[in-house]
Amino acid sequence: MKGRIHSIQSLGTVDGPGVRGVVFMQGCPLRCGYCHNPDTWDREGGEETTAEAVFEKIRRLKPYFKNGGGLTVSGGEPLLQAAFVRELFTLCHEAGIHTCLDTSGCIWNEEAATLLKVTDLVLLDIKMTNDTDYRAHIGCSLEKPLAFLDRLGERGIPAWIRQVIVPGVNDDEENILQLKALLAGRDNVQRVQLLPFKKICASKYENLGIPFPFDRYPHCPPDTIERLTALLEA
Repeated sequence: MKGRIHSIQSLGTVDGPGVRGVVFMQGCPLRCGYCHNPDTWDREGGEETTAEAVFEKIRRLKPYFKNGGGLTVSGGEPLLQAAFVRELFTLCHEAGIHTCLDTSGCIWNEEAATLLKVTDLVLLDIKMTNDTDYRAHIGCSLEKPLAFLDRLGERGIPAWIRQVIVPGVNDDEENILQLKALLAGRDNVQRVQLLPFKKICASKYENLGIPFPFDRYPHCPPDTIERLTALLEA
């Protein structure tokens, strides 16, 4: 099966457990205000390739996949090409390689459901904690990722929840308490990560000739992440 990928990172350390190969899929239906990969939005961009060809590149990295490492598929939005990712994950499972899906959870269909059968871990973004901000800054409703999280729970699939903290948008106590409330009682949620907003992607927007929606917001300082993480874990 053929799909469109943006790029492959050989030895990632921030996209799931251990050392991982990371495949960035091409195409995304969302327009997050702080997106770091606007060059992945175009569904017709990137490189057309086969799941087998991608797997061969990942298979060579297997000696480095220690401490729970493996393959993470990110994007873009990998659920746009769920059948391709399913085939890639199936090949990984046959080779004993751990699979991780990095997704916004904005798509649900039969192909997405089938993909989860060969997914060991999901990195799920809960980008905002109220529907108004979700629609304004992300491009879908808050209901979609929460429904996706429900489906992970029904299937017993472990999830790591991630949220980018943007000063002046969601760096307040109310947001963190609401995030705790949204995740309460979800036994499959293994970890919650708060990530600092940075503008290192600004040059990508400039090169593409499109505005960077969150350019007006400052970088998130480390002490903000420390303070909010402490509140989250209290």
